[in-house]
Amino acid sequence: MTAEVQPISADDSVRCPSAFRYWAARETPLFQRLERIVKALTGSRLFPTDAQASALCEDLFTGDPVAERFVAEVMHGETGQQRARAMLDTALATGIGSVPDAPEAMRALFEEFETVPDWVDPEQVERGAAIWRRWGTMLFSFAGAETLEMYTEAAVATPLSLAGGYAGDSALRRFLETCRFWMDVSEPGALLTMGSAGRATALKVRVMHVSIRARVAEHPEWDIDKWGLPISQTYQMLTLLGGSVTPGLGLWALGYQTTPSEIRALLHFQKYMGYLLGVRLRWYPETVADSLRVLAMTIASRSYDAGQHGAELIESYPSAFAPRDGHRGLTRLREQYNFRINSVYSAMYMAPGTRRKYRMPPAFPWIAIPIARFPVITAMELARRCCPPFARRHEKFMLWHRENWYRAQMRGREAQFDASGALRR
Repeated sequence: MTAEVQPISADDSVRCPSAFRYWAARETPLFQRLERIVKALTGSRLFPTDAQASALCEDLFTGDPVAERFVAEVMHGETGQQRARAMLDTALATGIGSVPDAPEAMRALFEEFETVPDWVDPEQVERGAAIWRRWGTMLFSFAGAETLEMYTEAAVATPLSLAGGYAGDSALRRFLETCRFWMDVSEPGALLTMGSAGRATALKVRVMHVSIRARVAEHPEWDIDKWGLPISQTYQMLTLLGGSVTPGLGLWALGYQTTPSEIRALLHFQKYMGYLLGVRLRWYPETVADSLRVLAMTIASRSYDAGQHGAELIESYPSAFAPRDGHRGLTRLREQYNFRINSVYSAMYMAPGTRRKYRMPPAFPWIAIPIARFPVITAMELARRCCPPFARRHEKFMLWHRENWYRAQMRGREAQFDASGALRR
């Protein structure tokens, strides 16, 4: 997954989308001052090396050739989507050997998918997955809230807006499909057990990304010189950091105590999950410090160009949890709580200046909920560390709770991970 970075300098030979403003931002007085301050306080860099940054910029134009070939030749080829989907399900359940008539493109995809790289540490993968299980539904709320900040970027917002899943009335359904993905991949042993639901879900999401990427890239609204490739390697990696370093640090504000060694385990878990999703970067941040430098680079690169498409996505998220018409009693109370608490988390994890630009539900007085819960969660975290039997029971409860929460929200529906439909405009 990690390739040696060639010595590239920050010059005109480095291909970088024009809306990804990193190199220009580095020259501004603000970021030059921040670089000096960070260097003085920590003795370290604020941003990645120029070679690392150049690799990330160029990977904004990189997709997933192996899966793209499968989608083009099999899903969209003579095999047809229905037959291809059935073959895919069979191969995921019992291996590619159980599909004797599998096309060569499908065999190449599964040869890569079923090969566990030498760098994978099963113990670290499972340790990272256990942290996700421990966080339960809090992972869902945090991930949903932190993503809103990046919806201000057209490179992120435009594919989602064109696909339509995270906008308007379908926002909750697509978010719940994502929650199903998070649940499946973090089940005990899921990523390293052939035929598991977690591995199957990962490959289905990979195929879905490829399908969306192909259609968006050909759409007249997409400008590859400005934004790079839709759902590029670099933006997929940023999503992986959004499930490891950022919640590992950000959830301390709510009482969840994730240590540096646990964040490193999360990074490894996410790296292997990314491998299953087709993430093949020229350079992948392996440490917490490098991950933070990548996040700093991303912040410096922002152009806030998503416009109305970003506004629709941002405003659709908290409102998706609002009580539905006709619901009464316990169901309505549960929906009311989900709406209010996700409104609070959206306020906590969006920059105030960003949030003020959009129509967002108020956080007050509901901010009192996480404040009141903070000492309780802190006590549970301390008990979990000191008492292994409590930790085991806590994990079982969180597994039950997240599944129960998911089923209540889905109301009998099942996640499809299907991107075969047309773009909405």
